[in-house]
Amino acid sequence: MDDRFIRSIRIDWAEVEADSYLREIPALRALGQLDFGRNITFFVGENGTGKSTLTEAVAVACGFNPEGGTADYRFSTFDDVSELGRALRVVRGFRRPKAGFFFRAESFFNVASKAEDYRDGTAKAVYYARYGGRSLHEQSHGESFLAYFQSFSEAGLYIMDEPEAALSPQRQLALFLQIARMAKRGSQFVIATHSPILLAIPGAELYSFDGEGLFPCSYEETESYRITELFINERERIIKELLKEDEK
Repeated sequence: MDDRFIRSIRIDWAEVEADSYLREIPALRALGQLDFGRNITFFVGENGTGKSTLTEAVAVACGFNPEGGTADYRFSTFDDVSELGRALRVVRGFRRPKAGFFFRAESFFNVASKAEDYRDGTAKAVYYARYGGRSLHEQSHGESFLAYFQSFSEAGLYIMDEPEAALSPQRQLALFLQIARMAKRGSQFVIATHSPILLAIPGAELYSFDGEGLFPCSYEETESYRITELFINERERIIKELLKEDEK
């Protein structure tokens, strides 16, 4: 039985301006209907191919604040939200998520600040216990994000835009484990990432955004994996070639 919170998405292009830049992104033009067949879906691809734009639109269409946080967060520091969220049509499952949030690395500082504002009189010691005993602002960027995410335990909908940007490789492994465990318990994840560590989570579905369209792909077909593998296996040759080019 399909019990995912989001079953599919599609773009209603009638809701997108005729001169919108969204129409120039090949992966979005080719989207058609995207079905979510697994509890973890990764969007991969080069910068500028539309994966973060679509991730944000999914979050907005599902009721999350564009700058991040849970569905209850409502704040804005800069209005640069694309119209895609309004044009996205989401087919939902029969279950409703009990928890969830939208994470984007560049605005997590603001989310951490709002977490302080929204604690509704909860005693600091009790509140901070959720995040390892310290304020999110007393932790590093990576520590605070991981502590915030690990404070969620209920099955929910979690949408993330490049969460690895805040994390060391070791903490990416911690996030890997947390995502895998939560997905097994019924949570659903939609994640845009470049991390070859996160992309290796078993059972995930991967969609590649490129200059021609949007395609399902395997882990080994992602540029994140291929370039990382190439660099590790042929590091000296690649560095020599890069530096040679720089000397011209």
